[in-house]
Amino acid sequence: MNIPEAANIAERLKRQLAFIVEIDQVKNILRKTKLFSGSRFENDAEHSWTVCVMAAILQEHANFAVDIGKVIRMLLIHDIVEVDAGDVFLYSPQRQQTRGAEEKAAERIFGLLEGDQKQEYIDLWREFEDRQSNEAKFAAVFDRLEPVLQNWLNEGSSWKEHGIRRSQVLEKNRIIAEGSAELWELAQYLINDSVARGYLAE
Repeated sequence: MNIPEAANIAERLKRQLAFIVEIDQVKNILRKTKLFSGSRFENDAEHSWTVCVMAAILQEHANFAVDIGKVIRMLLIHDIVEVDAGDVFLYSPQRQQTRGAEEKAAERIFGLLEGDQKQEYIDLWREFEDRQSNEAKFAAVFDRLEPVLQNWLNEGSSWKEHGIRRSQVLEKNRIIAEGSAELWELAQYLINDSVARGYLAE
């Protein structure tokens, strides 16, 4: 039974609950990277939780002052569109063609909310995607850094599976430097060390 339809509650709250129920599906969307332990593939909800914690703990390494609450809100919702659009591997040739499908998904999913909240969260999602604000640049740091750290810890699991090379990882992840020069230095160390250990092809 659909809780919002069954409950005798205000329309706005019904729509908010419908949105919450809908986005619960992110727990079923498996990413192409495995957990730090390498034991299984990570799902989108786990990814969102981890990157939020990373942003909160590592805030001091930002290149500039940020509203960490806004950064965390961005990271909580940044992959919600994958309920409809699916997860496309960062290194896939199809990655450049996903924005249209994700925009359509954002309109539908955030459209479950009333107009003011719909617009607020679509704007926030677009801000993250476009990386124009300091908060969006800092949020992007963790969306990219977490998979690098995962592969370093689980011996290059997804890199090996997909035949990824060092140059690709550097190219796709250099946006980390826009939000944190210090964490980009860390990422480069992890990438180069992964090559040395045989986790990533030169």
